[in-house]
Amino acid sequence: MTYKFDTAYRPTIQGTRHMVAAGHYMAAQAGFLVLQAGGNAIDAGVAAGITLNIVEPQMCSFTGVAPIMIYLAAEDRLVTIDGLGTWPRRATCELLAQRGGDCVPEGILQTVVPGAPDAWLTALERYGTMRFSDVAAEAIRLARDGFPAYRMMALTIKRKIADFPLGTDAGAIFLPRGRAPEAGEMFVQADLARTLQYLVDEEKAKGGAGRAAGIAAVRHAIYQGDLAKTFADHQRANGGLLDERDLAGYRVTIDAPLSVRYRDIDLFACGPWCQGPMLLQVVRMAEALGLDTRTHNAPDYIHGLIEILKLVAADREAYYGDPKFVPVPIDTLLSADYARARIAAIGKERAFDGMPPAGRIDDGHARAPLAPPKAVELAGADRPLDTSYACAVDAAGNAFSATPSDGVMRKSPIVPGTGMALSPRGIQSRVDPRHPACVAPGKRPRLTPNPAIAMRRGEFVMPFGTPGGDLQVQAMAQVFLNLFAHGMDPQAAVEATRFYSYSYPDSFAPHAYYPGLLKLEDGFPAATAEALARRGHRIEPWPSDEWPRTGVCIAIDDRKRGLKLGAADSRRTGAAVGW
Repeated sequence: MTYKFDTAYRPTIQGTRHMVAAGHYMAAQAGFLVLQAGGNAIDAGVAAGITLNIVEPQMCSFTGVAPIMIYLAAEDRLVTIDGLGTWPRRATCELLAQRGGDCVPEGILQTVVPGAPDAWLTALERYGTMRFSDVAAEAIRLARDGFPAYRMMALTIKRKIADFPLGTDAGAIFLPRGRAPEAGEMFVQADLARTLQYLVDEEKAKGGAGRAAGIAAVRHAIYQGDLAKTFADHQRANGGLLDERDLAGYRVTIDAPLSVRYRDIDLFACGPWCQGPMLLQVVRMAEALGLDTRTHNAPDYIHGLIEILKLVAADREAYYGDPKFVPVPIDTLLSADYARARIAAIGKERAFDGMPPAGRIDDGHARAPLAPPKAVELAGADRPLDTSYACAVDAAGNAFSATPSDGVMRKSPIVPGTGMALSPRGIQSRVDPRHPACVAPGKRPRLTPNPAIAMRRGEFVMPFGTPGGDLQVQAMAQVFLNLFAHGMDPQAAVEATRFYSYSYPDSFAPHAYYPGLLKLEDGFPAATAEALARRGHRIEPWPSDEWPRTGVCIAIDDRKRGLKLGAADSRRTGAAVGW
């Protein structure tokens, strides 16, 4: 990799030993402290991720989701941990359609088994070196003693204040003074601190039997012990579907990632149980279309990438789902031949009016055609909260990438006394049994969070990712191309002005869809917007003071130069810390 180090508003953070980047500066600091104490990238990433559950509770939670990707340097091997819970045994499309109509209903019925705890614990047990108590220490301190609320957190709570009514557990946490916190006021989560401390105590009780036994005790408490009973009792008392058998039978799925090659760089993503393969398809098609030869962020470049995103989104809607339940033609979707065939549909001077049809794939599996999506437009405050991100690299060359999600809110009710809301990720499933991402007992909802890793073997490893719901892949693809097609340094690649398509159904119910809509962040010339409008894009500006939907973080182990580098997006509260 080549670096200019002179084009970004913030500096690219440089070091020689290790690096952490995360969606909040306190989480990055927590991961860094673990590295300084002798932990590896996995220990640090888990510490940063659990801390994000505390300092970004409006974005992610300990009992939410946490898809993870890890590079193990000594084995030259990558693994993914889905960190994604499954639908309860009693969940069916028919039942949920009766309650919610065309969509999974908001509230307790959208609950799936919380996958994040087992993801953190499995990563720590198999690939880390520390105990749960070591990596959770900063998170517990910040929950117990509090931390200063920051501007984005305060604005988010005010924007979604209807989710936190006074008199509820959510209101007690998020409106502790009878109102939303102001930036700079201390924010305490006493119940959550006690719950996490209880898990540490369970680990210590088994500590004499070794690290693995202690971590197993934490897992048992969550999925089979006292917490599991508390969770199941709350579900029964409030009309939920989750019970003790669902919790006890759950374990994360560990797989090899999917990959494509861009030039001489291998790009890795998680499987089609999430939207990760979209990133691989987009990069494939970008190379086939020759976007690296077009002027960065000029109308031709933006038009080409947006039309690629629409094509790939159509494929996601037609084919992506839990591969344990639906046949996903992933080899075809990721092939260079398929990419070349798909981009032939792109008009140079005319944008697709909305989401185009999916690519035709004859793989021997009959698929009932889905009806074209209907436009659904929501007010800004109605759009769902999203996600955070953390990554790390260490002195041994290991890399960690995770995208924790599922913020605490009234519509995913907090279990009294725990400070925790069980994963509401079922809201991303469909109730149409023909849809590849439909509800089924034991099935994983199709997830938006999708951590990634890029690498040139022997030269560098780069975990990266972002929050942002359906905009994650769009931001990650732009940053990836900024780095490897346009030669930007890491921080400049993250800060560069971005654009986003809304011309396909949102993954969250009620699956908002704005045909032709293209939003441009502040910084694009008026002439660019006019040129895109002439091609049929419905242009809207994205002012810099409006809700920031993505916040990319990067950590790089540059082995060739002996450097560790980090970059974090100024659009949110992220930071990179290294030495």
